[in-house]
Amino acid sequence: MESRSFRKTIIITCILAAGFFLIIINRLYNDRETTGQAGQRDSAPVEIGVIKRGPIELRRIFSGSLEPVAEFVIAPKVSGRVERVYADLGDIVEKGQVVAQMDNDEFLQSVALAEADLQVAKANLVEAENALEIAARELKRFDTLRSRGVASDSQFDGAKADQLSKQAAREVARARVNRAEALLETARIRLGYTEISASWADEGSSRIVSERFVDEGETVAANAPLLSIVSLDPMIGVIYVTEKDYASLKVGQMASLVTDAFADTRFKALIDRISPVFGRNSRQAKVELKIENNQGLLKPGMFIRVTIVLDRIENAVIVPEQALTSRDDKTGIFVVDNGGQTVSWRLVKTGILDSGMVQIDDRFLSDLKLPQKVVTLGQQLLNDGSVITISESVEKMNTGSRETPQ
Repeated sequence: MESRSFRKTIIITCILAAGFFLIIINRLYNDRETTGQAGQRDSAPVEIGVIKRGPIELRRIFSGSLEPVAEFVIAPKVSGRVERVYADLGDIVEKGQVVAQMDNDEFLQSVALAEADLQVAKANLVEAENALEIAARELKRFDTLRSRGVASDSQFDGAKADQLSKQAAREVARARVNRAEALLETARIRLGYTEISASWADEGSSRIVSERFVDEGETVAANAPLLSIVSLDPMIGVIYVTEKDYASLKVGQMASLVTDAFADTRFKALIDRISPVFGRNSRQAKVELKIENNQGLLKPGMFIRVTIVLDRIENAVIVPEQALTSRDDKTGIFVVDNGGQTVSWRLVKTGILDSGMVQIDDRFLSDLKLPQKVVTLGQQLLNDGSVITISESVEKMNTGSRETPQ
């Protein structure tokens, strides 16, 4: 009896355990199915932008520096002591203005000596001319006496030789006068070198002193630098470009630039010269830009950032750069469909990138009526046909941005 009751108890226990196990399995299956259905109904939160048509530019920003369009160093042509310096750092200098004075005592003495030598040479010339005049009269007298038979031929020949000698002496005296005049002019020129003036070939009427090298009282050699003078209007901007951008540049092309000193001011520039060669080490070509500097704000040596528009498309299909995403190593975008309920994956080919917007090849979106919404945030949660939820604030923001006049 006890054995039969024990078996009955075991059977009942097994039946109850099996039933409990089936209940658990069924509940787990129902929970999984419910979870899967809920997952299919859940939508992915996203932010959106707009695909539209509009102009877009290919811009490049190059770093460079400013240089003066003209710069030269003023130096004396003679050695000596610097007596006065009339210009200093930052002073404006007019064309032909005297900027320095050298000690000229020695050169004044040289001029006085040359003048005295000229006077001596002129006196010798007068003496030679008088002697020639006397010799000419003497020759004429002997010629008359010889015709009367009073003077011999030898006497006449002696008078003729003396006249020719006096004529040669006069020519030597004249040459000495010319030499003395040349020496005097040379002395005066060297005296003029002691007064140093600023002069240049172009038509600019004024320039500015960029550096001073000497003080008054210093003794300098010939051609030793005294002052550096530059022209600040216009200025020259120097940049270097790679082969990729070189072909898009041409002389006369417009550009703009900014400097750290005047960060809020944008200066206009014009490409003035393009080097025909590339540096062997840098593989870059030098480009010079002409920059008007009427207010004198720009200075040589300033660091500049130059913006040049290399290409412009007036009616391009453009999307926010954030809309681009990758699937299977291919670039595309998620276009919002069905009134903002779902998205579709579109393969695209990109072009110009400018200020957060990117050009899309028209052929890839030719079937869309623009403007059209596109997902800009949340693409990692999406696949082709995914259900989405657009934030109400994001929707209002995008709608408002489209309605705002440009």
